Amino acid sequence: MEQKPSVVGGACIIASVCVGAGMLGLPSAGAGAWTLWSTLAIVLTMVVMTVSGWMLLESYRGYPLRVSFDTVTRDLLGEKVNALNNLSVYFVGGILLYAYITSSGLIIQEMTGLGSHVASVLFTLAFSALVWHSTRAVDRISVLLVILMGLSFAFGISGLSMKISPDLLFDRMSEHASYAPYALVMLPVALTSFGYHHSVSSMRAYYGEERRASRAILGGTAIALTFYTIWLLSVFGNLPRSEFGPVIEQGGNVDALLKALGSVIESKAVASALNAFSMAAILSSFIGVGLGVFDYLADLFKFDNSRIGRSKSWAVTFLPPLVLSLLFPFGFLVAIGYAGAVATLWTCIIPPLLVWKVRASRRDETGFRAPGGMAMIVLVILFGVLTAAFHLLNMVGWLPAYTG
Repeated sequence: MEQKPSVVGGACIIASVCVGAGMLGLPSAGAGAWTLWSTLAIVLTMVVMTVSGWMLLESYRGYPLRVSFDTVTRDLLGEKVNALNNLSVYFVGGILLYAYITSSGLIIQEMTGLGSHVASVLFTLAFSALVWHSTRAVDRISVLLVILMGLSFAFGISGLSMKISPDLLFDRMSEHASYAPYALVMLPVALTSFGYHHSVSSMRAYYGEERRASRAILGGTAIALTFYTIWLLSVFGNLPRSEFGPVIEQGGNVDALLKALGSVIESKAVASALNAFSMAAILSSFIGVGLGVFDYLADLFKFDNSRIGRSKSWAVTFLPPLVLSLLFPFGFLVAIGYAGAVATLWTCIIPPLLVWKVRASRRDETGFRAPGGMAMIVLVILFGVLTAAFHLLNMVGWLPAYTG
């Protein structure tokens, strides 16, 4: 008898999808809001994004296991909404893959001396092969990567946490500093940090039912939140708020953040552990996001599960972001911010609309059901609309932007 997949494995996939973008983008995005307001922003975002993922999971009930947004959204909300949703899902997945490919190239260049373009190509070819192979391969490598992240994170963070300065953590050096307004600008990056929704259908297909998939989603977002909170406390307790200026100036690139941290870390072993953690985070998120986009596009284009079909899915998933990364590299934080603004459509607006439609047409109450009634649906949509609005307002300079 075949053993059922563990909830832990699924939680690790969800956590790995989240942690890459969030862990590496949040310190720079939260520099203005600093410790208290950054923490409040990510806790609120985690709760909303977990509930919206459950809503999406509920809306899949009654459909075949391998369907994704494309089939369900077209069926329930129509062709036009589905076309917009398809575009937004691919944009966010593609720009995240683009950000990971670009950042991995820069970090590998620092570590090995290889050209960043060559490093990006090798990284993409080597690790996208895991996604091409199978979901179980991603599960196994995700567990290993989460363990590696945990060990390198624990070692690196222990080195940082032992030197946390309360004066830095609570920014006591700054007089009359403002924090709360900058939390609004942080929300799009925080939302991207919990953007696992393109993997919900993969989780449902993996477990063959909704309830175990829902527990994996909650476990994954809880793991991600724990990582984020400890990471922010450790970074903000060691790196002065004013030191984020040069990092933000370079687009929040991961290598710039690591260099800034390296300047305040006396131990080379701790610095190496943080480098290892950063690469593991990028790799785990790369294959996790890649799996979600891979399955989504396979359903969209109706590619079968044969070697040739999976090769087609691989090509449309990984080649466009790789080519764009080589031609037009730009700041990590900029890419994540755009991803967060567009992601509000398919993380906070489409899932509540889908579940509202499903509940209106379905009379039976059996099976998995996301918590909350109409009030929860409205709150999730409102959170998404405001988050997108904050990003647009920030783009035109109508919100305060922290520059160090």
